[in-house]
Amino acid sequence: MMYKNLQKTYQGKKVFLTGQTGFKGAWMLKTLSLLGAEIKGYALEPQTQNDLFCLIQGDKICDSVIADLRDKKRLEKEIIDFQPDFIFHLAAQPLVRLSYEIPAETFEVNVIGTANVLDSVRLLEKKCDVVLITTDKVYHNNEWLYPYRENDRIGGYDPYSASKACTELVIDSYRNSFFNIKKYNSHQKGIAVARAGNVIGGGDWSKDRLIPDIAKAFTDNKDVLIRNPKSVRPWQHVLEPIIGYLLLGVNLSENPLQFSQAYNFGPHLSDALPVEDMLKLAIQSWGKGNYTVEVDENQPHEAGLLKLDISKSINELKWQPKMNAQQAVGMTMDWYIEFNSNKHNIADFTSEQIKAFFNE
Repeated sequence: MMYKNLQKTYQGKKVFLTGQTGFKGAWMLKTLSLLGAEIKGYALEPQTQNDLFCLIQGDKICDSVIADLRDKKRLEKEIIDFQPDFIFHLAAQPLVRLSYEIPAETFEVNVIGTANVLDSVRLLEKKCDVVLITTDKVYHNNEWLYPYRENDRIGGYDPYSASKACTELVIDSYRNSFFNIKKYNSHQKGIAVARAGNVIGGGDWSKDRLIPDIAKAFTDNKDVLIRNPKSVRPWQHVLEPIIGYLLLGVNLSENPLQFSQAYNFGPHLSDALPVEDMLKLAIQSWGKGNYTVEVDENQPHEAGLLKLDISKSINELKWQPKMNAQQAVGMTMDWYIEFNSNKHNIADFTSEQIKAFFNE
């Protein structure tokens, strides 16, 4: 039922997707392709031939523009030439630890890049619904048990989190100044924000991320080194928020005055687990594996506790998580096991995982 409802909205529609060469963006690209959308992507070049975008032959299922968000004129041209019905903005510098190494670039890409997207939307003289993906880390994190709601204070300790909080201020400014819902009939732009928790899934090779570190170590028969075993995160399979983004796009298209706001996408609170528990689930799914806790007093600050309140998305979007943590980890480990044993089949395997998810 969900598949048919999404297909009804996106089949044959023009979807402009930023970040299609990234981990989450490639899953979004493949899902949109299966739904029958006409897709134009805009992102940096994939880093290796093992990137999911390359494995699914992403350049064959979309018009893939390799360019930088900070190239304002190029971005404007690609959006205006394409005349999209929907824009999903996923492109970002997404890594907390890397943001300590390239703080200024992180702010440029995440904040100015988003402003460039919204500036381009201003030039569109047609109805267009825009879903901008930020992060659960936009919230001013007090590291309390209380799960954060969409109207809680935003802020950021590290450059990545702060850049995303700044991005939300930029979005809010554009929405008030240029895409005010009170003047919707004149501009016809719905602007929504999606804040997702920590996503896992096959095809993620990012440095200093738990699941890629696990998959690499298990493949090489090495111990997994973990930094913060007790850190709690709202883990979810990547397809969970992607379906959430798509549902948000559907609702935004049908009722932009109601849905031009922010929504959290995360697991049920029972699946906000410590790193060590996630690792144990991965070992169980893989069938073997060991780990070592590596404490470094000089490592960059990372939040120890973060939970999301997803009741607004459940009540208003009729979205909710389909898998628990064990199922999400199992599906993820299955992907890496398949990659190791039959890499040439991984594009089909990825499609089958998406279809199976729809049919859950």
